[in-house]
Amino acid sequence: MPAPQVHQIGFSPITAHSFNGDRSEVILCQNTSDVQIYDTRNWTVKATLADHDKVVTSIDVAPNSNRIVTCSQDRNAYVWNYDGQQWKPTLVLLRINRAATYVRWSPNEDKFAVASGARVISICYFEEDNDWWVSKHLKKPIRSTVLSLDWHPNNVLLAAGSADTKARVFSAFIKGVDAKPQPTVWGDKLPFNTVCGEFANSAGGWVHSVAFSPSGDALAFTSHDSSVNIVYPVEGQSVVLNVNTSGLPFMTLFWPTEEQIVAAGHDCVPFLFSRKGDQWALDRSLDEGNKKATAGSSVFAKFKQMDLRGQDEDKDTNLNSVHQNTITELRPYSGQRGATTEFSTSGVDGKICIWHFS
Repeated sequence: MPAPQVHQIGFSPITAHSFNGDRSEVILCQNTSDVQIYDTRNWTVKATLADHDKVVTSIDVAPNSNRIVTCSQDRNAYVWNYDGQQWKPTLVLLRINRAATYVRWSPNEDKFAVASGARVISICYFEEDNDWWVSKHLKKPIRSTVLSLDWHPNNVLLAAGSADTKARVFSAFIKGVDAKPQPTVWGDKLPFNTVCGEFANSAGGWVHSVAFSPSGDALAFTSHDSSVNIVYPVEGQSVVLNVNTSGLPFMTLFWPTEEQIVAAGHDCVPFLFSRKGDQWALDRSLDEGNKKATAGSSVFAKFKQMDLRGQDEDKDTNLNSVHQNTITELRPYSGQRGATTEFSTSGVDGKICIWHFS
């Protein structure tokens, strides 16, 4: 696999990043209240979006309409539109009393979902009569902070991972916005806030990331026990396949194809999981420096060596990997849904990397 493109943005953690549709810009936050737009031709700052007053937790760009949505610990979300000269924000009525933690546009770009620490998910849509963004809440049966979201290809179903150790699939159907959805393996009657599935692995732990497969017929989620779990909904009782690893927890994952999952997190290395027959297994590291690594060897083995040798004897603190700290986010970069050829990562080390998937 070719070496990734590595861009050292700074030395502050990158909490979130998202590329625009033609990949000419990347929008990111370096653990502050400001959002920066970088020109990817020369990696210089083109604009700064500064309306939030606390740390921005998540960013998403609608690739077709080029609208940016941001959310923050200040309990607000903004939709940003470019008028040809500058980016103008529109405040969204989230109606939450805790930090907003995660945001994603729906596939049709006509609504978006905002997760929060208020134990609700705000489904936001534009109300033309009043010219503002309003929201409806998904509430039950969420019992703790929602940490991640992912939309089903049908624009109606929404997956959510929560600190209450559960991954769930909800219906986010909005009358007047969505057409009546076709039946799926997750159900056929989908009024708003229908819970189409609730899943946990045997060990429990916060669910850090969720992702639908390209077809939408399966769901993957990763928990704080360093496992990756794949759900296949079956009428009556769903099948949950669990892949345990010996490493540190994964924070983010996505499906490049229907038979593969890439996950990354505190081990600082992206790992490939592959389906073989009816089972899933950890395949390999996608980092050339850790080509023979298994999940856990990048960081855990480093600490083990330092313990054996003594802290003072080991002055080399560099990891044998591209990222030198936790990978915070994975994003598809090029290719079609279900046939990703490149993906991007951002990290606590201030790097954005573009990996050539093979």
